Amino acid sequence: MKEILADVERWFDEGQTVALATVVDVIGSGPREPGAVMAVSQKGEVAGSVSGGCVEGAVVEESLIVLESGIPRLVSFGYSDDEAFEVGLTCGGTIRLFVEPLTW
Repeated sequence: MKEILADVERWFDEGQTVALATVVDVIGSGPREPGAVMAVSQKGEVAGSVSGGCVEGAVVEESLIVLESGIPRLVSFGYSDDEAFEVGLTCGGTIRLFVEPLTW
């Protein structure tokens, strides 16, 4: 979390809204442990990582939806999911992320 704070603070200083995606569960093999975070600005800028790169693009899309709606979401990406396979989660497990608007 400390690694993303400077970017998040800069985005807030610029007047942007920010979403925070947090790994809340890993079933089987996963690229990152629970607690890993990724922040996404309303412009689609990214700080941090929730998957080491394999589903980050999809997480940006989910984050922008959350920023637009203001409603947090629980999303999952797993090997058996067609969408997750498309975005590259081939490690054989499933990750669950909680994506929420971040208030400063």
